[in-house]
Amino acid sequence: MLFEKPLAIVDLETTGGHVTRDRITEVGVILIDGDRVERIETLVNPQQPIPAFIEQMTGIRNEMVAGAPRFETLAEGLLEKLQGRLFVAHNARFDYGFLKNEFKRVGLRFQAEVLCTVKLSRRLYPQHYKHNLDSLIARHGLVLADRHRAMADAEAVWQFLQSAAGELGETTVIEAARHLLARPSVPPGLDQEVVDSLPDVPGVYFFYGENDLPLYVGKSVNLRSRVMSHFSGDHAHNKEMRIAQQVRRIDWRETLGEFGAILLEAQLIKSMQPIHNVRGRMSKDLCSICLDTDEGGLMRPRIVYARDVDFGRTADLYGLFRSQREAKKALTDMAQAHELCQATLGIEGSSVRKGTPCFGFQVRKCKGVCAGREAPMQHNMRLMTALARLRVKSWPFPGPVAVVETDEVSGATVEHVFDRWCYLGSRGHDSEAFDTDPSFDLETYRLLAAYLKKPMAGTSLRLLEADEPLFAPASA
Repeated sequence: MLFEKPLAIVDLETTGGHVTRDRITEVGVILIDGDRVERIETLVNPQQPIPAFIEQMTGIRNEMVAGAPRFETLAEGLLEKLQGRLFVAHNARFDYGFLKNEFKRVGLRFQAEVLCTVKLSRRLYPQHYKHNLDSLIARHGLVLADRHRAMADAEAVWQFLQSAAGELGETTVIEAARHLLARPSVPPGLDQEVVDSLPDVPGVYFFYGENDLPLYVGKSVNLRSRVMSHFSGDHAHNKEMRIAQQVRRIDWRETLGEFGAILLEAQLIKSMQPIHNVRGRMSKDLCSICLDTDEGGLMRPRIVYARDVDFGRTADLYGLFRSQREAKKALTDMAQAHELCQATLGIEGSSVRKGTPCFGFQVRKCKGVCAGREAPMQHNMRLMTALARLRVKSWPFPGPVAVVETDEVSGATVEHVFDRWCYLGSRGHDSEAFDTDPSFDLETYRLLAAYLKKPMAGTSLRLLEADEPLFAPASA
């Protein structure tokens, strides 16, 4: 037996190379348990036309698959055969991705440890430049009945493994495979089985320490690989090392896509306050800058707080800051860059009588509005120019909107609803109930503002109708 774990050598033929849009036309699987070898080969009705160039390359024509079974009729039996095996394929990401999506379409989850023989060939034969299947066939003298058919290509992969073991020795092949399959060492406080059960889907993960103390909340489009990356880098980064030393439990929540994961992460960091998440925590001192005009026509900045003012409904705000200190630093930087009066901006507290020059004027860093040497309008214009880049965007819609996230494979959707930059909640695809007390939040504002500038793939924006209920009607 070449590997300790039973193998499933897989090759697929498809209608094209797009992992979500195209579909499988043929499946070839070689199941290997020691000396026992079983082969599964079947055409599949892709429920979409096969392009002419694909027909020419594979020899699989539309009329050949018209009467073939659909994948949904094969799914349960195939999944049972593949479970618990090492998934082996040439350019494995392609075959594994297609199979995962086909199973997902019929409501089944498929997850396996994957060995790519392209990577294996590169490691075993670094002296060669090409490692595609045609190169391996020529280099190792592999004999096939047909090329670009699923079972024939799966046979080529099986013959390559046997040929490499014969040339280099089984131990060399096994060690190369182990290197490619190597997983980071799991911290001693964690259950390996729990880590192994992490799904490779979008979502949010949680690390807990002693007494279930929340340590860290993160998000990813692939929960499994992201969590494992924490442990593979725990010796390279101090923060990762501290987390690895303290973590005792892992949990996660799946989301439909990336937008939902980012949104959920932001909400949970605020509610859970994990000790290793500094950015994203709820700021009690969130503030902005507004402008008041005095009796002389001079605009004077004033710091206002989200706890006192509804930032989602207030126009003409400049900057969003986590503290008064941040806001004052921004004003100081503006004053220095634009020769503004720090006394007028409220930075320099002056006890001298009105009309006395500020310190900045004395060192030629203020043009003298404080001493009547500059007209208020000129100072106002420079102040507005400096503040322009910090202007908080006004809500650009007449009412609530939904960011609609759609899974290309399953067709499932979820709507994330916002109004005046406030997150109201999500509905659809196992979403939680709406927040009953929405409030303006810095991370949500930044996420949605960035989204409106550059929408994420797999999402769309929908303006809610004026009479559309935000809550689903209660069931009878």
